[in-house]
Amino acid sequence: MAGGGGPRVRVEVLGPLRLLVGGEAVDVRGPKRRAVLALLAVAEGRVVPVDHLVDALWPAEVPESGRQALHSHVSRLRAHLGPAAVRLETWQEGYRLALGQDELDLAEARALLAAAREGGAREPAAAYTLLRRVHAIWRGPLLADLTEVAPVAAAVEECARLRCEVTDALVAAAIAAGEAGSVVDLATASVAEAPLREPAVLLLMRALAATGRAPEALETGRRYRSRLAEEAGLDPSPALAGLERGIAGGAAGPASPRHEVPVRPTTRLFGREAQAAALHRLLAGERLVTLVGPGGVGKTRLAEEVVRGDRSATVLLLGPVTDPAAVPHALAAALDLDVVQGDVLAACLAVLGDRPGLLVVDNCEHLLDVARDTVGRLLSACPRLSVLATSREPLGLAAEHTFRLAPLPLPGPGQDLARVPSVALFLDRADRVRSGPPLPRADLRTVADVVTRLDGMPLAIELAARRLSTFSLADLRDRLDRSLDLLGGAGPSGDPRHRTLRATVEWSHRLLAGEEQRLFRHLAVFVDGFSLDTAEWLAADLGLDGDPGSVLARLVDASMVIADLQGGPRYRLLETLRAFGLDRLTAAGEDGAATGRLLRWAVELTGWIGATMRTEHEPRADAVLRRELPNLRAAWRLARSRGSLDAAAAVITALFETVGYRDLVEVRGWAEELAGDPATATHPRAAAVLGTAAEAAYHRGDHPRAERLARTGLDLATDDAGRWQCLLPLSVVALARGAYAEAVEHSLAAAVTGAGRHRENLGIAALASAYAGDLDRARTLNARGLDDAVSPSMVGWGHYVAGEIENRAGHLGPAAQHYLRAVELCRASGATFLVGVATVGLVTARAGAGHVREALSGYREVVDYFARTGNWTHQWTTLRNLADLLRRLGDPEPAALIDAAADRAPDAPAVGRGAPVAPAPPGRPVPGRTAVLEVARAAIERNLA
Repeated sequence: MAGGGGPRVRVEVLGPLRLLVGGEAVDVRGPKRRAVLALLAVAEGRVVPVDHLVDALWPAEVPESGRQALHSHVSRLRAHLGPAAVRLETWQEGYRLALGQDELDLAEARALLAAAREGGAREPAAAYTLLRRVHAIWRGPLLADLTEVAPVAAAVEECARLRCEVTDALVAAAIAAGEAGSVVDLATASVAEAPLREPAVLLLMRALAATGRAPEALETGRRYRSRLAEEAGLDPSPALAGLERGIAGGAAGPASPRHEVPVRPTTRLFGREAQAAALHRLLAGERLVTLVGPGGVGKTRLAEEVVRGDRSATVLLLGPVTDPAAVPHALAAALDLDVVQGDVLAACLAVLGDRPGLLVVDNCEHLLDVARDTVGRLLSACPRLSVLATSREPLGLAAEHTFRLAPLPLPGPGQDLARVPSVALFLDRADRVRSGPPLPRADLRTVADVVTRLDGMPLAIELAARRLSTFSLADLRDRLDRSLDLLGGAGPSGDPRHRTLRATVEWSHRLLAGEEQRLFRHLAVFVDGFSLDTAEWLAADLGLDGDPGSVLARLVDASMVIADLQGGPRYRLLETLRAFGLDRLTAAGEDGAATGRLLRWAVELTGWIGATMRTEHEPRADAVLRRELPNLRAAWRLARSRGSLDAAAAVITALFETVGYRDLVEVRGWAEELAGDPATATHPRAAAVLGTAAEAAYHRGDHPRAERLARTGLDLATDDAGRWQCLLPLSVVALARGAYAEAVEHSLAAAVTGAGRHRENLGIAALASAYAGDLDRARTLNARGLDDAVSPSMVGWGHYVAGEIENRAGHLGPAAQHYLRAVELCRASGATFLVGVATVGLVTARAGAGHVREALSGYREVVDYFARTGNWTHQWTTLRNLADLLRRLGDPEPAALIDAAADRAPDAPAVGRGAPVAPAPPGRPVPGRTAVLEVARAAIERNLA
């Protein structure tokens, strides 16, 4: 059955409230219960939230038992519905009354009105008959006993507007069907109810003229014109004059509507097809859509595209308006109204009335308050009007749907560059200013670099393309670091705000409050965006008044900061805005303080990363490190250029775990760079810096340098942290050169320092013991280390060591399980180096167990991995293990070449070192690093095939 299960139900709200179940009227008593029924009915099948119902029933103060009382009313309504009680549905957020279209008189009236409008032009007589039926649905005063309930009163107003629409449509259909005489009284009553409603006046004039009463029709027009001037201070629309001329000439046809045809765009729009289609869809269902984005992103141009060809659209340009009091006058001008006295805005509302149409309000940001108030009044007074606003921040109205416009898509790998919208825009605009042939395809990569550095901002791209009348493409690219000043010239609209890119940004900046401007310019030092935590830290450090989150939200609303909410909030400044912010810092004399804050931020953040990586929250610290690496890079270079040794030392020593386990080669380079600074030798953190650099040198395969740095640092160490950071690389260097007793000694010494607990020291001692043949001692040491392990990578390290011990013992199954667990834990925590070494062990165990194909595929992956990270110490171990497998597979030649290369390499570990198992093949030179990788890869592929 329509609307749900059970017998037929009908609710009537276009008059006194009435409920019928199975065709029988049901008496619903009590104003609150009747109000609940009315509110559920006018929702037309939508769920009405409980809070909405409670607030409607008790607007002053909700009693403690309010929700229970509402539940009681709903239960009694179900009793009234009887066998149709299932129609009143309970949802998690509220209640819903399931009714079919013909079971609610309001829905029925809407549907019949739509049907009549659709067929009216083809069959006016049928439309007239249908509209008489619609008009008869109204039965008297609407919900008269419930209008004290605010939402019901709002619904009554909506129903009254619908009745006006039905009345107008009925009068128009009667005139078209030759039945004007039957509606003259109805048209007269409609004008009496709203004397300044122009559509009703025009219809009455047409009905009178159609029944031979032309003088009365003209007198009606004259009275309306006079009253409109006296009460509203304006002249009527041109439609009245057109109708008067038609009636005086003997015609009674419809008045010619005013057509405001938007200016047709003169340039092609690139890359906005999806956004234009989305806006068309939104405007079909939303009454207010605000197109929001930073200056120069193309909001006005997209709005022009949306209304192109829409003859019902009116465009209100607020860009040239600087006085808030002039906004109503600008609207009147857009509507072709000449208002000589009275309330100008009221005059505009009277003209717009209840006719359908679209109003574009362009550039609201500098007049936000008056734009908000004006649009609010328009939406309230003109029920069939839709508004498309453009602004750098939302208007802040409840009915508003915010549509954020992002810059144009940027070139990506493998794309046809000429078809990328940002590149295509540049090429199109460049062709307009350059003489000669178009830019050759060989230049597309340079164009892609230009548009990427301009963040895909259409205004910046257009201005840059114009500069090709002066510069070559390469010259333009090389000067983009001065883009704010370079990209000058008249903008496409002639608006002075578009004369340079800097002026466009300054326009937005001036609209910010002082605190907002201050936070904005200090955020500019972050080259790759920032988190909410960072913004709050900065606001607190600046001593800003109020809630930092609110200030940041205001910057986002104003399109000065871009928010990316995918995968956790991240914020950034477009490059043009960031450059402007840096300029503002200099102008305010705050650039030194801002860079100092960036260094403090880097020190505090890396301190938190280093401490957190030693806990169970290591994966979070790893994610933050990788996300903030570009900002940390900027801070590092700043510290080095300013000679801020304290900051540089604090950052690099806090990142010891990163240097050791994360294959971030860049950070390892920082450590060695700082260790080479003569000023480091006398710094309080000298030992920790040298120890961190020693760890970096070890991973690079320079074991002698690693040992020298560590021993020098150990001599300088004055605290446990410095001693530990030097003892650890000493232990792994000793392990690599086969000095197992020394490796155990250094590891145990490191383990008893205050910084050594929960670390890898006992595992290193266990490895040295295992490689020396003492498996029992190795198991004991590693068990102690696993007991102390806290972070996922250290637990993974313990499993890797256990795998090595069991592998040495020939227990390949248990060894493989330990390796797998190590890989799982270390991959989840970002410890990529440990993933690599554990994978080597796993592949070796699989090879020993006869899983040859798996082992060969695993070796291929690990060889490529260590080649990417440059860690030849562990690459040589991997290659030696591969050589063992190749020899067992009957492929001795590449195995001999690999062994010969490893024996010659100074950075190859001593594990397995000795005389080559087989000499290099006669006539074949011992391969170097590049050649040995080619030998290994070819052998893997050959044996896999």
